[in-house]
Amino acid sequence: MSKKRRQHNPELKAKVALEAMRGIEPVYAIALRHAIHPVQVSQWKKELLARLPEVFARKPDAEIAEVKAREDELYRKIGQLEMQLDWLKKS
Repeated sequence: MSKKRRQHNPELKAKVALEAMRGIEPVYAIALRHAIHPVQVSQWKKELLARLPEVFARKPDAEIAEVKAREDELYRKIGQLEMQLDWLKKS
């Protein structure tokens, strides 16, 4: 019978990756304490380091909302124009 793979929540991954990044304890000690494989700790640490710039590159929430509103408006206009084009083709 096959063994089910464990799935870890993002909070645990972040916590473990931060501990590994600090370098206070060796990777194997962190892995032992959290009952995960040391390779997994290293992978999470690499992923954290690779994605860290994204945290500071995010747009402010107000700008995201403005872009979303503009996108909705454009989709509405496209739908209206398609309906008018279909009506004109039938006439």
